[in-house]
Amino acid sequence: MKQYKPLPMGIDNFEELITKGYYFADKTKLIGELLEKKGKVNLFTRPRRFGKTLSLSMLRCFF
Repeated sequence: MKQYKPLPMGIDNFEELITKGYYFADKTKLIGELLEKKGKVNLFTRPRRFGKTLSLSMLRCFF
């Protein structure tokens, strides 16, 4: 029987997602897009519970 990864309910720390093996949608390719555009300010507009804090945590880990 196949073992499924747990869903990260309420977890907004990218490092914890990776080290504990949670399931997540990989958005790391978007970092390159952010770097290419070189905006003075980047605005992330998403609905509640849509991964804004997790995306910022991911950026902190990469830089």
